[in-house]
Amino acid sequence: MPARSSAHWALPPGRPAAPGVEVLLPCFERPGELAVTLSGLASQLDADFGLVLSDQSPEPVWEDPSVAAMLRVLRAQGRAVRTLRNLPRRGLAQQRQFLLERASAPRVLFLDSDVWLEPGTLTRLQEALDAYGGGFMGSAVQGLSHLRDRRPEEQRPFELWEGPVEPEPAPTEGAAHERWTLHNAANLAHIAADTPLGGEPFLVYRVAWVGGCVLYDRERLVECGGFAFWDRLPPAHAGEDVLAQWQVMRRYGGAAVLPSGAVHLEAPTTVTDRRTEATELLDRGAT
Repeated sequence: MPARSSAHWALPPGRPAAPGVEVLLPCFERPGELAVTLSGLASQLDADFGLVLSDQSPEPVWEDPSVAAMLRVLRAQGRAVRTLRNLPRRGLAQQRQFLLERASAPRVLFLDSDVWLEPGTLTRLQEALDAYGGGFMGSAVQGLSHLRDRRPEEQRPFELWEGPVEPEPAPTEGAAHERWTLHNAANLAHIAADTPLGGEPFLVYRVAWVGGCVLYDRERLVECGGFAFWDRLPPAHAGEDVLAQWQVMRRYGGAAVLPSGAVHLEAPTTVTDRRTEATELLDRGAT
């Protein structure tokens, strides 16, 4: 159900209905960035969702006043909110699998804790997945500090989906792999400004992968293995989201929406050791 307005926040909340989407939010420290991320979720007034937050900070991150305040807003809006601890830290793939195993909604949105969402973004993602199908639909994050930094060469791989999203080989190399440059800097904001929508609320384009904000068909993600490969990775790794998306793309396809509406906060990353890439270690072309 849509969010309750501030006129009704003080009324007895009742029991939230089972949501159509659960937002799965892995976090580690950075309470200021997390509070901004939660504020973006609170602005998704027209969307039906619940929130599952998995924290690996030394002390619970929701004890920070700004985070606690935004969680109170979400609960006052009528959202089902769960805050979980997941320790010890065993890497992001394990964090994501931990969240996935606790979800039950038909769709799950994996959202990083340093991404702000424009109002309407979650509804746009759901409508795109309804209309085009596939296993996932992403809103690629944009770094708005780069709005004056135009990179036409990096935008050349942009290609719209014509018709339904379909399975395709994982873009491990070649022209399809070069789509990754679309999501550098503010490329997607520039593409959106230069691409007529033709009266449509959004367009859907081909991707190499999408970071930061991805809506999955939960059953399809689980069927393709989810992040269960986590125990074959060292705790310090990167690229686990890429590997999971490639597994889904091979069987069901995946895409992203234009315009995006997801803004990267451009804060320092908490994944500082990237010597092990999940795709390089584990991907062998099979789901």
